[in-house]
Amino acid sequence: MFFLTPKLYFPPVEEASYNGLLAIGGDLSPERLLLAYNSGIFPWFEEDEPLLWWCPAKRMIVDPKQYKAPKSLRSLFNKNPFEMRYNTSFREVMTACQQSPRTGQVGTWITNEMIDAYDLLHHMGHATSVEVFQNGELVGGLYGIDLGHVYCGESMFSRVSNASKIAFVWLVEKLRRENYLLLDCQLHNDHLEKLGAFEISRENYLKILKSKSA
Repeated sequence: MFFLTPKLYFPPVEEASYNGLLAIGGDLSPERLLLAYNSGIFPWFEEDEPLLWWCPAKRMIVDPKQYKAPKSLRSLFNKNPFEMRYNTSFREVMTACQQSPRTGQVGTWITNEMIDAYDLLHHMGHATSVEVFQNGELVGGLYGIDLGHVYCGESMFSRVSNASKIAFVWLVEKLRRENYLLLDCQLHNDHLEKLGAFEISRENYLKILKSKSA
């Protein structure tokens, strides 16, 4: 296990443990976060834990060019049931994700420290959000890190039925139009699989990440 120092450095991702844990410690400075995401690494830890950095052997992704939403979701999306906005309420979306209850989960990995760090990245132009509004109220959305050719999705939330699913499809459509290579969903879960995400190897993910072009 690698313990980070103030030096801006991560060990080779091949040194990650079986479950994907690569390093402990460091900070959430913009420089370290951008180095992490551009290296295929992301932070994931709870409030009472030290900073933990991960690069799992399998990566959950969506290929925007090949993506086909489930039929019922596509039908709903085409009806335009919500007002969609982009990158207008970043901190509000992230705070809503922090406060959203998750089945089988106690607490959240989105600490106040993370909100401050990612909000700074947002103001620097590296973190963005998709917002879903209904009757003038924020009812769903998602946020992530935009690397220019790969979008690293972090979390999403819904306050009304299907709001986060619509945000997900809206984002994939945007990435398709702008020739992004993939949407990184990080870790497998059943919800993402039902939305159409699938796993690829860490090696393939890193190859795409380093290609920098469509």
